Amino acid sequence: MVETSDRRADTPQQSSALKRQLNEAQQATLNTLERFGWQLKFIRRPPGQPPLVVLQDPDTGKFAVLDEEGELDENPIWQTFRG
Repeated sequence: MVETSDRRADTPQQSSALKRQLNEAQQATLNTLERFGWQLKFIRRPPGQPPLVVLQDPDTGKFAVLDEEGELDENPIWQTFRG
């Protein structure tokens, strides 16, 4: 049996690199949420739009969006971005 690694797996280096891309308001909110187990999962950069910072709630497994003002949207309207 051959094991393959999931390239989406979180590593400390990946998480650290993502955090450096956040502004001060987003970093402050993330620091607070991390105390409750929330995790920064990824940042999507759709063309012509602000970056989409996606976090995950450890209790429910649901995803949420952290906006540029550092506000957490736990019920975002997900859009399909086509390149």
